[in-house]
Amino acid sequence: MTLRYHHIGVPTETPRAGEAYLEQFKMYASGFETSPYGVEWLRFEPDSPLPALVKTVPHVAFVVDDLRAAVAGKDILIEPNSPSEGVSVAFVVHDGAPIEFIQFAGPEYEVWPGGDAGRQATGREPGA
Repeated sequence: MTLRYHHIGVPTETPRAGEAYLEQFKMYASGFETSPYGVEWLRFEPDSPLPALVKTVPHVAFVVDDLRAAVAGKDILIEPNSPSEGVSVAFVVHDGAPIEFIQFAGPEYEVWPGGDAGRQATGREPGA
């Protein structure tokens, strides 16, 4: 299985500019589109249905070609699901840390605004 770094999700309680609200998860996400390092800030409503581990501990996310194979035999924290069209995700726990796997149905830049593939295509480097 090949893993490609995608982002780090960092829980925060501080509202940030440009937050996008994900109603089904009762959370806000921001920063990924502008971060050359793939930092995504996550702010959760008190009644967010996501596991406490995701809401309190930073997670690292990797793109995989086969989401089901990526989670096979692992301690699944969030079952494979599709939070938006063309994107499937799942979380596992590894040594106490949440790890996210992401599978895209097509080119990443078409389904994930500011996606890593889009950054690579523009040649934007960290610090640029």
